[in-house]
Order: sequence, then structure tokens, then C-alpha cells
Amino acid sequence: MSINVELLSEFARKYIWWKTPEEAVRQPDRIVSQVMNIGDFEDVQLLVREAGLPYMRDVLSRAEAGQFEANSWAYWHYRLGLSEEPGDVPPLPERRVA
Repeated sequence: MSINVELLSEFARKYIWWKTPEEAVRQPDRIVSQVMNIGDFEDVQLLVREAGLPYMRDVLSRAEAGQFEANSWAYWHYRLGLSEEPGDVPPLPERRVA
């Protein structure tokens, strides 16, 4: 991953409001997924430049239940080349109760 801590902290302040930036940067994938899910256009473009598409594909592939809304989930699968047809998008991750 090539995102610097300063940028992660900036994203954390904006998108992970329930934690301090210091706490949030310990989970960079969570910050990235939050920007992918609800980020504004400029922040998403900055994320693509700084993190790179391979890292973002990895974050999407390891997403946990509740991290993405359906529209963001579908968008990123198309944007990252993980789905080519509307029916190709996998279902959102689900919580499993043991």
C-alpha cells in the first residue's frame, strides 16, 4: 500500500468520525473502504492515485458486511474490472451468526 499516514489521517477525520484519526489509521483498509463507499469525487480520485487500483481491488475483495452500500459495491466492481456484466456483481458480504 502506498498511502501515506498523513492522507490516511485526513481521510479518517472526514470519514471515520466515530474514532480518533490515531485509532483509525491502525485499520487503513477500513478507511479506504469508507472513502470508496461514501467519499466525495475529489477524495475518491485522490485515493485512486495514492492507493492504486490493485490495492483497492484487494480492499474490495476483503470487505466485511456493512462496509459498502449496494450502489457503491456495484460501482467499484465495474470500476475495478471485477465485473463486466450487471449480473456479474457478487452479493454484498453478509453477517454470519454462529
